[in-house]
Amino acid sequence: MKAIVLEKTGGVENLITKNIESPVIKENEVLIEVKAISINPVDYKVRTNENALKNIYGEQQPTILGWDISGIITHVGDKVNNFEKGDRVFGMINFPGAGNGYSEFVAAPADHLAKIPENISFEAAAATTLAALTALQVLESRIKKDDRVLIHAGSGGVGHFAVQIAKSLGAYVITTSSAKNKDFIMSLGADEHIDYKTQAFQDVVSNIDFVFDMFNGETLLKSVNVVRNGGTIISIPSSGFSEEVIDLAKKRNVDISFLMVQSNGNDMNTLKKLLENGVLQPHISKTFSFDDIDKAHQHLESGRTVGKVVVTL
Repeated sequence: MKAIVLEKTGGVENLITKNIESPVIKENEVLIEVKAISINPVDYKVRTNENALKNIYGEQQPTILGWDISGIITHVGDKVNNFEKGDRVFGMINFPGAGNGYSEFVAAPADHLAKIPENISFEAAAATTLAALTALQVLESRIKKDDRVLIHAGSGGVGHFAVQIAKSLGAYVITTSSAKNKDFIMSLGADEHIDYKTQAFQDVVSNIDFVFDMFNGETLLKSVNVVRNGGTIISIPSSGFSEEVIDLAKKRNVDISFLMVQSNGNDMNTLKKLLENGVLQPHISKTFSFDDIDKAHQHLESGRTVGKVVVTL
């Protein structure tokens, strides 16, 4: 089979197309003929950072990146009873860990997957994986009807799913983005938009119940000041918070923590239902061919992506 192998950390020139043997599935896995892949910031961060690569893949090099896949099951493990050959499936597989998604065929644990709704394409399904799971796992158990929720970077991969999921839970949603993405943000159901280039969000919002932080640093520090006493912030870029952030959060009685998304078939089935009901609609910024995965990395790395970047096979 054809796979895109990362020979060593660095630039996109290190993503090399090779012919390798197809994976052999375990008894709890299925073999998937991959039809689409979603690209995430973690892909290029692991590609460029040796420590990040080793944290996820250990000493295994060369490596095959990729966690978000959709495709068709071709073989089923002996202990798998909820899928069969021919099923269209999607999921974020083996994260955190070696996903090996940049391949024509992928072995995936059955309990990381869900069936693709009939009304959803392979591309849309692949897009609704890591980013959507992150939004779901951050928000589902933490916000309730009428909560005032501030979502940073609402036009991004995680952000645009977070806006939709928060609205489905009955929250009042305020989100930041550039002015050019305001119409997109509002079309997702947001109640208020803040242009981060011309407005300081900490000057225009207050009494926030929950903040979804995508940046850490100064944005996180300023976010602590807009949260009500007893409110919550979940930050996803890093578990390392500055002493200034920690001290201010304690002073203001704000619960602040880091969350890393986890592969989870039950949550994938929740996303499946949201897709089926039209509650969740992934936005695909751009689609690339498998042979142009280097261009997909570069496009996402530019920081100008609205929604998701998808690669098709």
